[in-house]
Amino acid sequence: MARILAFDYGTKRIGLAVTDPLQIIATGLDTVHPKDVMEYIKKYLLTEQVEAFVLGDPKQMDGSDSDSKQHVKGFSTLLKKAFPTIPQHWVDERFTSKLAHQAIMQSGLKKMDRRDKDRVDTIAATIILQYFMETNRL
Repeated sequence: MARILAFDYGTKRIGLAVTDPLQIIATGLDTVHPKDVMEYIKKYLLTEQVEAFVLGDPKQMDGSDSDSKQHVKGFSTLLKKAFPTIPQHWVDERFTSKLAHQAIMQSGLKKMDRRDKDRVDTIAATIILQYFMETNRL
């Protein structure tokens, strides 16, 4: 089996998470600046097989698209052009950043480490990927 790669897209940072090859465990991979993400993915795909991309779908509390949806759609289009054979799946990302903050608070990290926004984005991507895996089990 190949891995699944998930993205928590932001205009300043993109959190990435990945499954193990058997698609059992979701793990935070990295946080990358949007201008560097396509090169990062290309390098990653040189050493790892990826079966699918999972994108966080930014929604308002009422279920409508949030303002950041246009940015994620643009990123999705770039992914489709660069990697046309890798399918994309969208997952509602409401509450993922909040859940990431809660996980960090409960982890026992020092205050300065808890403020690391890169860590929040990576954990949010992991939560998105974990939710995708749980809702798509056979």
